Formats: sequence, structure tokens, C-alpha cells
Amino acid sequence: MTELDPSLLLTVDLLGVFCFALSGCLLATSRRFDVVGSLLLGGLTGLGGGIMRDVIIGIHAPTAFGAPIYLVPPLLAAAVVRLGWLTPGRFRRTLLMFDAGGLALFCVSGTLIALEHGLNAIGATLMGVTTAVGGGLLRDIVAREVPQVIRPDGGLYAVPAAVGASLVALTDHLGFNPYHRVGPVEILVIVLVVGFRGLALRQGWQLPLAGPSTPRRPPPS
Repeated sequence: MTELDPSLLLTVDLLGVFCFALSGCLLATSRRFDVVGSLLLGGLTGLGGGIMRDVIIGIHAPTAFGAPIYLVPPLLAAAVVRLGWLTPGRFRRTLLMFDAGGLALFCVSGTLIALEHGLNAIGATLMGVTTAVGGGLLRDIVAREVPQVIRPDGGLYAVPAAVGASLVALTDHLGFNPYHRVGPVEILVIVLVVGFRGLALRQGWQLPLAGPSTPRRPPPS
């Protein structure tokens, strides 16, 4: 299979940072944070998952710190939100849209980066999921939200990321992507994950609860 330019992996990673940073800045706006709080929450959301991945893999200097270009997307996201280019009237829908985009982009780029550093297919899949959900998890914790990844009413979140990361790792294991670059298959996976996440939200798909559901007791009279 013909692979695309390796710089496309950087582009996918930076787009993921931007999408997640936008979701963080939008949440900061809804909580009436100041511009510094918006930038910090956007940066934490956009870069947190990748930093987790790099620390676990053992990269000496996490990519977010070793390549200054990774600081540009959070700055742009904070500026976009500050200038009011995103309408606040449909805040939750906009937040979820960019969150789904970041989830899809990061599950692909995170898996490819893990494979490039020698992890096996299972380990790379786990790193792809970590990259995809890590930033959103940190965002929600800092903003005192119930994290999307564990919300029963938030639609499937980690599952689409796991499916996307697994597909990327599987194609690598089968020898379709020996150079760990972004190609047509990876782009298709990104589209698939966005569609999967969007459909899960639209249809209200949920995972089974951790324990048996019990009816609520009526309040004492």
C-alpha cells in the first residue's frame, strides 16, 4: 500500500491537539474562566493525553515539550474562543463535536507513535486509547465535571477510541503499514471513529452499568 508523507502524522497529531484544546477552552468559557484559565485548560486537554503516552513509553522529553510547535494549537484555540468565533448558543453540541474529532485523531496518532517506539500491537492499542481519552479526562477533572469517559449518559467514549486504535494496530501487525505513517487506512479509521462516536451520542448508546441497577427509594414522608 502506498503511504502518504510522514509529515501527515504530525498534521494529524496537531489537529488532535487543536480539537481537544478547543473543547477545553469552550468548557473554560462556560465556567467563566479568565483568558489564562482558558489557555491552561485548553493546553491541558490538548496535550495531556500525549504527555501521558510519552511518559509511559519512556520518551526522555515528551513531544509536547520537545517540539514547540505543539504549543501553537492551544494558543490558537484560546484565541478562537476569546474572539467569539464559536457561537455559545450550541455549546454542548460544539464541545462534543470537537471532542469527537480529537478522540479520533489521537487514537490513530497515539497508536502509530507507540508502534514507532517499538510497542507490540496490544501495548500500542492501549497507548492509542490513553492518548485519546487522557486529555479529556484531565479537562473534566480540573473543571469539576464528571469525566466523559465514565459518564453512563455520555454515550460511548473509550469504546470508539479502542476500536480505532485496534484497527490501526491490526493493520500494522498484518504488514500493511510497516513505516507507521498515516495512509488511506488511517484516514478511514479517523472517519469511522468520528462517525461511531457521533452515532453513539445520537442514539444514546451506553455500556452496561458496573452493578445491577436498583430502583430509587422514594424520599421519606
